[in-house]
Amino acid sequence: MKNLTVIFIISLLLMAGCGGNRKSDDLITVDVTANYPQIELNLQDVMDVEYIALETTDDFLCQGLVLDVGKEMILVRNLINDGDIFIFNRKGKAVRKINRMGQSGEDYVSYGRVMLDEENNEIFIDDWRKIVVYDLYGKFLRSFPKAEGTNYSSLQNFDREHLIGRETTVRIDENSTASQPFAIISKKDGSMIKDIRIRFKQGINPTVVMAEMQFAVNVYSNVNSITPFHNSRILTELSSDTIFRLFPDYRITPFMTRTPPIHSMNPELFLLPEILTDRYYFLEILKKEVEARPGFFPRTKLVYDKQEKATYRYTVYNDDYSSKKPLEFTAFSSNNEIAFRQKLEAHELIELNRKGELKGKLKEVATELDDDSNPVIMLVKYKK
Repeated sequence: MKNLTVIFIISLLLMAGCGGNRKSDDLITVDVTANYPQIELNLQDVMDVEYIALETTDDFLCQGLVLDVGKEMILVRNLINDGDIFIFNRKGKAVRKINRMGQSGEDYVSYGRVMLDEENNEIFIDDWRKIVVYDLYGKFLRSFPKAEGTNYSSLQNFDREHLIGRETTVRIDENSTASQPFAIISKKDGSMIKDIRIRFKQGINPTVVMAEMQFAVNVYSNVNSITPFHNSRILTELSSDTIFRLFPDYRITPFMTRTPPIHSMNPELFLLPEILTDRYYFLEILKKEVEARPGFFPRTKLVYDKQEKATYRYTVYNDDYSSKKPLEFTAFSSNNEIAFRQKLEAHELIELNRKGELKGKLKEVATELDDDSNPVIMLVKYKK
């Protein structure tokens, strides 16, 4: 009986070891220095595309910078800092315009990051040192300060009751271990609900200085640290070789890793997730080296094909254009419906349509425009 017990225990350990191996096999490793083969992709084969022509009226003339998109509404502002927030429905119909820019305790001074919370019928505005909350008519509901010395990047909805953001400050623990906190905060009062840490041996200096121009650029200004993936979030920290996945119950697991190690490189090459679909993981390699234009870094676009278990450089084309025009992924979304969005200027679409360079849904939209129309918003959505 004792021998049988020993054999049973050894069998369990072997089974656990096999399970661990299978789990590690699921962890994708990307060599950021490799020369991967090139492929071409059709946008419509990978994503669903929706075009929304924003209604144009005398009171609704806007420059079409999208702040956030929900299932029923779109929040848009102008490029100039005039305080206006335009609300359209998902058909592009003008709903209302609000403006609470001012100096009172119920106003906002800056409004670069705005989050639409349709579940609670609220709008959250990240106003530098505080977060201000309004209803969908612009009525002030509440505000709460950020913790002393704390600011957030990539602040976005996490669930009905919480926001998630990456703190802009690296923390040093008692044992001198560095870590990057990702904070889950209450939508009610801004209190810290969960402090999630990604640990690393040494922080990477994120600043590149262009001495001849006396100009400094922070790499994090080009990085989206929190990427939606189904019901979870992918967390990226530049100083770590591992990218992590955060689940709704705050469980965190390794998702992807890179080679060679980030601390072995000079200049560093950062691996960044951009859009994650069921089959394709669209990635970007960002080189910490400023290009001729201040604030821009050399980039290489990669895609990992889960079906083929292979990595490629890629070019993606929008099938609603007659000529093959490479499409850049920009303005990434923070929800599970929309991967990214783009603003299409009305006068440019009119000219392309006149030349016969548009087709499909985009041609249909362009035929209804005139030169004074508001921009058209292209929403690129995950396939259902």
